[in-house]
Amino acid sequence: MVVGPRATPKVLELYLEISRYPILAKEIRERMRDELFSRHVIAPDTFEQEVREKAIRSQILEGLEDPYTQESPEVWQERVQQIRDDLTDFYFAYNLPHALFVEIVRAVLKERKPDKDVILSFIPELAPWDLLFAKAEEYESYPPEEKAKVKHHLKEIIVVLTKGMISDQLAFIGIAKNFFTIADLKEIRRRRIGRGKIGGKAAGMMLAHKILQHALAEAEIELEYPITIPDSYFIGSDVFYEFQELNGLHEFHDQKYKSHEEIVAEYPLGIEAFLAGRFPEIVVARLHNLLAAVGQAPLIVRSSSLLEDNFGSSFAGKYESFFCPNQGTLDENLKALSCAIKSVYASMHNPSALLYRQQKGFLDYDERMAVLIQKVEGKRFGHYFFPAAAGVAFSRNPFRWNRMIRREDGFLRLVWGLGTRAVDRVANDYPRMVALSHPQLRPESTAKEIRRYSQHFVDVIDLAGNTMKTLPVREVISADYPGVRLFAALDKGDRVQPIFTLGSDLDPNAMVLTFDGLVQDATFVSMMKTLLKTLEQYYKFPVDVEFAVDILAERPRPEYGFRLLQCRPLTSQEWGEELQVPSDIPESDKLFSAHKLVPQGVASNIDYIVYVDPGVYGRVTDRSLKLEIGRVIGRVNKRLEDDRFILMGPGRWGSSNIDLGVRVTYADIYNTLVLVEIAMEKGGETPEVSYGTHIFQDLVETQIYPLPLYPDDEGVVFNRAFLDKAPNVLPELLPVDSAFADYVKVVDVPAASGGRFLEIVMNGEQEQALAYLTASSKLA
Repeated sequence: MVVGPRATPKVLELYLEISRYPILAKEIRERMRDELFSRHVIAPDTFEQEVREKAIRSQILEGLEDPYTQESPEVWQERVQQIRDDLTDFYFAYNLPHALFVEIVRAVLKERKPDKDVILSFIPELAPWDLLFAKAEEYESYPPEEKAKVKHHLKEIIVVLTKGMISDQLAFIGIAKNFFTIADLKEIRRRRIGRGKIGGKAAGMMLAHKILQHALAEAEIELEYPITIPDSYFIGSDVFYEFQELNGLHEFHDQKYKSHEEIVAEYPLGIEAFLAGRFPEIVVARLHNLLAAVGQAPLIVRSSSLLEDNFGSSFAGKYESFFCPNQGTLDENLKALSCAIKSVYASMHNPSALLYRQQKGFLDYDERMAVLIQKVEGKRFGHYFFPAAAGVAFSRNPFRWNRMIRREDGFLRLVWGLGTRAVDRVANDYPRMVALSHPQLRPESTAKEIRRYSQHFVDVIDLAGNTMKTLPVREVISADYPGVRLFAALDKGDRVQPIFTLGSDLDPNAMVLTFDGLVQDATFVSMMKTLLKTLEQYYKFPVDVEFAVDILAERPRPEYGFRLLQCRPLTSQEWGEELQVPSDIPESDKLFSAHKLVPQGVASNIDYIVYVDPGVYGRVTDRSLKLEIGRVIGRVNKRLEDDRFILMGPGRWGSSNIDLGVRVTYADIYNTLVLVEIAMEKGGETPEVSYGTHIFQDLVETQIYPLPLYPDDEGVVFNRAFLDKAPNVLPELLPVDSAFADYVKVVDVPAASGGRFLEIVMNGEQEQALAYLTASSKLA
């Protein structure tokens, strides 16, 4: 499917090349005319006659009624020369080979610099893309010796095209210019609908793939199996503006400058308006061609804004992505695809996204939305389509539940099926966490814990139903699933054991997704570690990667197909800072301690604690009240934006299951220094905390520390008395929310402790954290 601008006229290409030589242009054109005359393209007399006729015609066009008296001989000669040059360019461009023009220029230049073999150059920023591609392909076709002389010209063209088609972020370009080839850029252009850049998500994926290809070609790394990227198409960022212009959506251009309350209130109206819009006919035609080319392969429509996945601004989870099962008629599939693209566009005005831009200083940036359309990775199994495994990988392990774990070896979140359950926060379900330094070392130790903290649901594409579904694992998995022993184990009550034999009597209800077979495979683990280390080496920052895995063969040993779906640098997190938790703090000054999944860092001079008592919250049965508690947290977050505070609350902040934690978004918590999740046992179970999800990515990028607190564990400090006795200043800070003082408590730390502040020191290497009262910061 070819999509792109029309070819640049040959005469314009020639004119732009000659314009590089304003003084020598006269001699160059004289030699061009000599070639035209000697090769009998046109006779000299005929040529000069045409020059004169066109010159007279130009006088009339410029309003001269009596050219002989109104124009001096000097001006007439200037006019004739201009027409002569234009006709020279025209006849030469359309009748003689471009290579002859190159030889003429070289000959003229050599007369000035006979000791040098000068290669033709021009200004890439001013040239049409067709000329840039043609010239770059010409350079790449040169023999090695000649190519070495123009390598700087070739790199400049690659940079110009990269800035025009992919990204203008300097940090990205600084790396990409060393890896992208003209063939790569030409393929991107061929697969692009409309104009403009393809955005950050697409750019990050493609650059990561090129880095790995380079490292393989240079024998810097060894990979037993290839790593590829999905079949991808791009909708250029300019289509976003064309869509808004066509549908009169101007009223949403300035949404980002409105108050947060207005943005939240008007967002549903924006979604409705965008979904009612239509695309330009040329875009519709190209989407139709795209669908005809991919057939009935399931698709995913992903946001790829210009800022997305760039250095220091991941935008993870801020914009939407949508699956298109693509199993209907061509017209039905086109309608679904168009709706998905419009929904991605509408998510540009998502309140969390706009607030994130404000916090990162990107509010005034021209944030256009490109779209990445990819074939979904996976295989058919029964009525369903999904990959064997998918997940998120971090080149640095942000969590250590055992001192043996090395942060620098990386970390995985693995799921069976579509990777949405590894990336998104979901209730009552858990991915497999893998420390790549010790992949078989789990945070859980008992069979009960392994069952509890395993994946119970799977996201799939239902081909028969033409929809995406979330189903219990037991309804999809079976003994004949390819590679089932790599992913599942058998629940034997007091133990979870590997599947030794397969047969029709294998009960899906007894299967537990442990991924033990996969993480015990040294080849799989080695490939993931190599991939992450290589990308971090070239990016010069820690990275996280989204990936999918297919099982190509199970015997005699597993063979894998790796798909790289996304790569983004993590630049805001400190990974190696040494901090010592003080050991001389009086017990009466300690507020709480933690010893599991502790991050690395310090939060000093904290003057407010925003506290939701887990017991009080657990007794609330009114769903609307629980929702309002989340809104109160958001208003407190806004009220304290100029203060230093921490949030403490039950279970999982931001959980989609409102009974497991306070329902908040990033927009409700972005000012906090530490997000403390109090994991109190209830009914013999302990809730999951916030790691490896979109909200975690927000915390990494904004340097908010997620800290789980397990008050029921032996040796853990939790000074409930201080929190219970301290006055609640919520009514003073937000009189309008005073009715919620029974559920949300705001503690003024200096007022409640005699002028002292709260300090939290977190040592991830030692898995120790301590929050304590102090007169002044020791680690400011």
